Amino acid sequence: MLAVIKTGGKQYIVSPGQKIRIEKLDVAEGKEVVLSEVLVLEKQNKVEIGAPLVEGAKVTGKVLRQGKGKKVIVFKYKSKTRYKKRKGHRQPFSEVEITKIA
Repeated sequence: MLAVIKTGGKQYIVSPGQKIRIEKLDVAEGKEVVLSEVLVLEKQNKVEIGAPLVEGAKVTGKVLRQGKGKKVIVFKYKSKTRYKKRKGHRQPFSEVEITKIA
């Protein structure tokens, strides 16, 4: 069983038991989360394609942890003008284990 879900402006292919890192959700660790934006659903070799979403389909998951990704350095530089700017960024994420696709 597979599903394509949309969350945080990105799309993910998920199956039960899989762990994924998605954009940060405002849900506490250990709590259950329901992702209702299902674009494609495949079960028993039958594929349902939504227009734009599959009716009545839900993906349930459990939030394992909240965290921050690796630091990315943003460096701006202009030659001959002595302009340099260095800045770091760490993107927050939620790690979710997919428990059920319905």
